[in-house]
Amino acid sequence: MNNTIANTFDFENAFNTLNDVVKRTPLEYNEGLSLKYNANIYLKREDLQIVRSYKLRGAYNKISTLDASALKNGIVCASAGNHAQG
Repeated sequence: MNNTIANTFDFENAFNTLNDVVKRTPLEYNEGLSLKYNANIYLKREDLQIVRSYKLRGAYNKISTLDASALKNGIVCASAGNHAQG
């Protein structure tokens, strides 16, 4: 099974699928890290998503591609971390 986005068309499809689902989160300048590493460091604030993580993107995009026969028994999320929460 190949879980990668194969080409630009797939990337655009994923973007369009997620456009009304996820929030556009800001990049936030982090002064402390920028000073420490002598570089401009920005943090992508995916913690502002409704589920407090970027993980919504992959899960929602995958589930949206399943047909009715794949969905008939429901969906199970298993994780050693927080991916199955929410």
